[in-house]
Amino acid sequence: MGRTGIITILGALMLTVTAHAGEPVKIGVIDQQAVMEQSKTGKAAMENVKTYSATRQKIIDENERELEELKQALSDPKSTLSETAMREKQEQFQTKLEAYEKRLQDFNREIQKKHLDMVSEYSKKIAEAAQTVAKKGGYLAILDKGSDSLFRVVLYHQAALDVTELVVKEFDRQNN
Repeated sequence: MGRTGIITILGALMLTVTAHAGEPVKIGVIDQQAVMEQSKTGKAAMENVKTYSATRQKIIDENERELEELKQALSDPKSTLSETAMREKQEQFQTKLEAYEKRLQDFNREIQKKHLDMVSEYSKKIAEAAQTVAKKGGYLAILDKGSDSLFRVVLYHQAALDVTELVVKEFDRQNN
């Protein structure tokens, strides 16, 4: 969401707060990352991505080992390989190196896509849980705090406004 979208949302909240003057206004904040890390379903999804990544890493590690063995065989001063055999080994090494680099790029893309798909799917589910908490608790709005690595939406809030735990519980209830 761009800066303009956030300003529009905050402006709409200000108008709503002004419109409800005299009535108590409840606004909550959550940490979506904490919901993922603390909820049973979120932990399982993150573990799934981690396992997927580890499986790919094992393949990459094996490819690296094979390449290192070929490289050592090519640079062995005691080698008795003929010039033709040496050229074939060098071609084999080059072919394996190119395949390794392509596989590494493909795996990185796959892992990144899997992670983004998981984040997208679970962001929707977290939003549903937050909406349920908001309706049950009479909250006018629940905002995501954001994170230091991304754009922070909420720069300050009192600890009492944090409803992350309520959303974690609701998220687990809805997704178990």
